[in-house]
Amino acid sequence: MALIMELLSEELVPEHAHEVKQEAREFAAEHIEPVAADYYASGEYPWDVLEAATEAGLVAQDIGEEWGGSGYDLQQVLAIAEEFYKADAGIALTLQLASFGAEIVEDHGAEWQKEEFLEPVAAGDQITGLAVSEPETGSDLAGMTTAAEQDGDEWVLNGEKYWIGNGVEADWVTLYAKTGDDPNDRYGNYSMFIVPTDADGYHAEHIPEKMGFRASKQAHIVLDDCRIPEENLIGVEGAGFYMLAEFFNHGRVVVGGHGIGLAAAAIEEAWEFVHDREAFGKTVDEFQAVQHKLADMHLGLQSARTLTWHAADRVANQENAGYWAALAKTKATEAAMDAAEKGMQLHGGRSVLTENRISRVYRDVRIPVIYEGANDIQRNLIYNQAPK
Repeated sequence: MALIMELLSEELVPEHAHEVKQEAREFAAEHIEPVAADYYASGEYPWDVLEAATEAGLVAQDIGEEWGGSGYDLQQVLAIAEEFYKADAGIALTLQLASFGAEIVEDHGAEWQKEEFLEPVAAGDQITGLAVSEPETGSDLAGMTTAAEQDGDEWVLNGEKYWIGNGVEADWVTLYAKTGDDPNDRYGNYSMFIVPTDADGYHAEHIPEKMGFRASKQAHIVLDDCRIPEENLIGVEGAGFYMLAEFFNHGRVVVGGHGIGLAAAAIEEAWEFVHDREAFGKTVDEFQAVQHKLADMHLGLQSARTLTWHAADRVANQENAGYWAALAKTKATEAAMDAAEKGMQLHGGRSVLTENRISRVYRDVRIPVIYEGANDIQRNLIYNQAPK
């Protein structure tokens, strides 16, 4: 007896995000869920799903209307995220990364940069990437070593970037590089650049297969005297760290949506399994120990979801945004890990079969606790920015 569960209801979602949430749910049911297992098995890039999502107006629509997007706000992007990630995390991340980093160009870039780089992304003709992490450091934004030096009317980039979504597939990336060396102002030494992936000296290759999120592709980028025009600097020199800090506050709330979707997937899968299966003369869901595990999974999901939607309001209004974003990201991604662990336990021996969705969810949940700032870093932010 499969049960239809409403885990991602509209009650917490502001009214203006209801329509796009429903569109995302319908799209996920038609285009993501049926192919999720195949893409997980193959590890191929889901170009056909990306194309369908673009045609449906569900990709890159956080870009403003004047540049061809729909101007979706944080709550609307969060509503899409929880629906997509419930269907499949790897495909969902590919769809989200199609415009990743574009918000920095929109918020801080010159008008010509927005026309030349944002409009094709909003139209679905190009995709982007955000190049921040490096092989030796992922969370220390003031410890990155990739450098940009000015040479006449060009910037020359040297260094490496790692774990860069769409680093191979993207038409251009928003790249974080060191432009200063002031020991007394570690945070003022970095700037942001638009780097076309066909620029001389830009070399990218896919990182070998991951245990989860297999339909999303990350790259290792090597910059070897990579030259870009002087005007590809975004905003003012030395402001890169602060641009990223603002960007990640929004991003971490959306990652809360990643965790919510994954937790919902784990609960839905476990719930249906224990209600369909019999043991010792009764269905598995009749055992109190099983009921308590499911109850704990619901507690985790609903607590995380309430916090994340509250955090979305706080971050949108710039109310101690770093604190609330870190709370949401940490709570939701860890709720997903807990739900997946319990889901595996409830599936018993069948949990390890790769054909079962719970095994995919179990692998996927290990990844959002790391990206967009590992959760130990989030705990530092929570402590340091807690209301005093």
